[in-house]
Amino acid sequence: MNRIISITSTDDPSIAPYCAIRERDLTGRDGKFIVEGKVTLGILLARSRFKIESLFLAESRLEPLGALLASAPDHVPIYTAPQAIMDEIAGFNIHRGILACAQKGDPLELENITGPQTLLVLNQISNHDNVGAAFRNAAAFGAGGVVLDDQSCDPLYRKAIRVSAGSSLWLPYTHGGTGKDQISALKTAGYTIWAMTPRAGVARLNEVRIPDKLAIVLGAEGTGLPDSLLDAALPVRIPMAADFDSVNVATAGAIALAHVFQARRSGSS
Repeated sequence: MNRIISITSTDDPSIAPYCAIRERDLTGRDGKFIVEGKVTLGILLARSRFKIESLFLAESRLEPLGALLASAPDHVPIYTAPQAIMDEIAGFNIHRGILACAQKGDPLELENITGPQTLLVLNQISNHDNVGAAFRNAAAFGAGGVVLDDQSCDPLYRKAIRVSAGSSLWLPYTHGGTGKDQISALKTAGYTIWAMTPRAGVARLNEVRIPDKLAIVLGAEGTGLPDSLLDAALPVRIPMAADFDSVNVATAGAIALAHVFQARRSGSS
């Protein structure tokens, strides 16, 4: 049975991972990360590949979350405190009163995720919202994994997890290395590479044949993908109004993934 442990002091070392999480995200420190909110906690407990270290809940959340907490591993301590103490520890007002700490464990390598038909590749995507949204789109439209270069932000940042609707907790991903090396390795693994770009004169999304194995590469907002990556892949653009040339990077990924997902479902690829 889980241990429910009352926290009465902000100096209690048991809840050190939760201290001042607004000012400093835990990810990257001691191989741990923080999850917040009921939806993401449910995913962490039900289908995450990451080991849970502890839960930290406002006292008022214990009873409403009773059924969910019953699924927590027996060895995982559940810390609880009045909302005011929890807010002071975390450094901001957590209206949901739900936090968890988990361990990142050993990272997956690229060869661990090169089986699915579709992969999403993120290059120099440093915004937490965009990375989280990209993961959510990948999960929604059947991508089997996500590849991030070393310039992209960690998908286990607290905000990225929340924006991903918890999908970064279970969707396989690899994080590190350069886009050039990743594209080369994906080609070796049999993938056709689409490099999404708003540039005029390149192939339109609806004109390109969908291959058996496809990796869709997205670049940073503003600068987009560098020429070296565009030259190493098949540049593809999304048709749009003549007086507008781009959409948000996560939106571009959603459009491309949805197009591939629907074509494969209908057998028209």
